[in-house]
Amino acid sequence: MSNSLEGRVAAVTGAASGIGLECAKTFLQAGAKVALVDYAADRLQEICDELGPNAFPVVTNLLDPSSVKTMLDDILRQTGGLDIFHANAGAYVGGNVLEGDPDDWDHMLNLNINAAFRSVRAVLPHMVAQKRGDIIMTSSVAGVIPVVWEPIYTASKHAVQAFTHTVRRQMAPHGVRVGAILPGPVVTALLDDWPKAKMDEALANGSLMQPTEVAECVLFMLTRPRNVTIRDLVLLPNSVDL
Repeated sequence: MSNSLEGRVAAVTGAASGIGLECAKTFLQAGAKVALVDYAADRLQEICDELGPNAFPVVTNLLDPSSVKTMLDDILRQTGGLDIFHANAGAYVGGNVLEGDPDDWDHMLNLNINAAFRSVRAVLPHMVAQKRGDIIMTSSVAGVIPVVWEPIYTASKHAVQAFTHTVRRQMAPHGVRVGAILPGPVVTALLDDWPKAKMDEALANGSLMQPTEVAECVLFMLTRPRNVTIRDLVLLPNSVDL
């Protein structure tokens, strides 16, 4: 099976860093045009200049419904189409629920759930009309295994899983595939609030993955024959016992 995305257009949210940026790079290398969706306008333009003529900046504040409403038009204007939408943007909050700040929870839940669902809804009519498309949700192993250190984050990713599974069944008759990538711990800015001792231990024992490893799995999902869907792809470091 070829890993080519030649002739296809992909859009990735949260594309200015971490998993989103690595997925954008991987899609470009596979031959796709890529719309990088993020709110960091200057950073986004800088990245697209570096990545070349097939990378397009789409400045969108996913927490602003009016901004999300214009996202698809901006993607289509710059790229001429849309075949793949990777709803990747997200936030992370861990820690003991008794010590947590509900305002921080609200921000994360709005981004991980409401903004993700809204952004997918924004592009689905286009894909249904063309009778073809791929939606990839960045979920987490926490979406299927409750992680005691991160109750609110775990809850948000369980919601993503429920959305993925139900929308997949609704969209299948329209030729639109919907699946989720569920990585374990990945070295990104989302882990910045991990306690230093926990981070040092994870780095030392090899229980953290790199964003490139996640991107390669997403490419695998997208390049399967159209008659099959990878509903969930769980990716874990060997040293994680789950």
